[in-house]
Amino acid sequence: MKIDENLQWILSYYRSCEISGALFFGQLARSLKPSSIQCDMTRHFADEAQHARYWTNCLAELEAEPLKLCTSYQDQYIATAGLPANLMEILAITQVFENRVIIQYNLHAATAGLPPEVQDTLKVIMTDEQWHLEWIRDALISMEPEYGKDNIRQTLKRFTDADREVYQKTIVEHVERINHLELARR
Repeated sequence: MKIDENLQWILSYYRSCEISGALFFGQLARSLKPSSIQCDMTRHFADEAQHARYWTNCLAELEAEPLKLCTSYQDQYIATAGLPANLMEILAITQVFENRVIIQYNLHAATAGLPPEVQDTLKVIMTDEQWHLEWIRDALISMEPEYGKDNIRQTLKRFTDADREVYQKTIVEHVERINHLELARR
């Protein structure tokens, strides 16, 4: 099945974001001292790498090559919110980001006429994404004595505001591409 260039771009973008996440979390896991957070971070980066492979496989099943994209959603976060200053901030921005991923993947999964290969890939990945939200939520709760519950809440709000700004910029292109896909199928 040959796919439209818009779907190829979207799937390549997802793949690029997953690669960026895997590389970031892999470096972070390697730098952390042994702990439950390091253990969960290791699983998380392995999941992200697997997700990139799933998108690569999905594109291959659809007879398409991944496009080389130079930016990812995460790059825009840093430009908008700045670099996180500590592990709590890294986990907070990741919590916000992972929540956005689930929203975006659900939006895409609801697209009419989506190829089953894409539907299946989204379903598998969203199971892992749910676990990502859970472990990070638990880790942030465990950090409350050190960073303070209110500080963590304010940090989550700051990154949620940044996410909203980044998403408004990003969704325009995604909606145009997804709408194009739906119109092309009619």
